[in-house]
Amino acid sequence: MNTPLVTDRNEAATRNEAAGLSFGKQHRLQTAADFSQVFANRRALRGEIFDLHYRSPGAGGVSGAGGARFGIVVAKKLAHRAVQRNLLKRLARELFRVWRRQLPPYDLVLRLAKPPGECLDGAARIAWRADIQQLLMRLPR
Repeated sequence: MNTPLVTDRNEAATRNEAAGLSFGKQHRLQTAADFSQVFANRRALRGEIFDLHYRSPGAGGVSGAGGARFGIVVAKKLAHRAVQRNLLKRLARELFRVWRRQLPPYDLVLRLAKPPGECLDGAARIAWRADIQQLLMRLPR
């Protein structure tokens, strides 16, 4: 009974990869060292509740051929509920997947800088999405 669902997920994943909308390992910051190098670079854009830290291709050997890589930091101290932390991460990953082809080949870390509030309604999601999207558009090309 679960087989059709798995098949549908596999088909959806294949369609996303074909369209270039995947979020595979080559597009992620994976190690603590990757995150540390981006934070050490000290370049950041400030939004309403998020900060976008970035490391340019010339700063320490980031490979431009693989495109942009993305990491997310959402502290429990700012977003107390796991539901909210997961939602923020999911929204950020979705926007990165959509925008990835238009982004310069930077290593990016999106960090929650201010408490987002306790509300999880549609208006809050739209505001969070707009903040992230605005930061991605402001990246130097």
